[in-house]
Amino acid sequence: MPSNDARNLLQIAVPTAAVGAVAVAVSGVVAGGKGALGAAVGTVLAVLFMGLGLFVLQWTAKTLPQLFQAMGLMLYVAQLLLLLIFVGVFKDTSLFNAKAFAASLVVATVVWMAAQARAHMKAKIFYIDPEPAKSDKSEKTGPSS
Repeated sequence: MPSNDARNLLQIAVPTAAVGAVAVAVSGVVAGGKGALGAAVGTVLAVLFMGLGLFVLQWTAKTLPQLFQAMGLMLYVAQLLLLLIFVGVFKDTSLFNAKAFAASLVVATVVWMAAQARAHMKAKIFYIDPEPAKSDKSEKTGPSS
């Protein structure tokens, strides 16, 4: 992963993990151990889905730039479907608190998207490729020795 991509991932994942830790602590106080576990599962799931999506989009942008927009749309639909499947499988679970799970999942996803937007706005990305400087000897100015 190039350094710019790693820097962006760091700027996105750190705030999300911090909010996830707060969600785990609050859920632990409000709903006990199952609440903390539910918040942790929600946060990990959000970071996993969004991080995997970011990786896939970066790979697509580098290798198949003509498919970038279509891949982005397909990726978000796939993320929603996978989340729907996960929620459907664990809808009657007693392993963790479902409300803490849902709240932390939504909060972590919103923080991820806001941090991603901020990281993208602060990144200095060329939108045109600068031409390389020509080092032709005939363009040399000054007296020749």
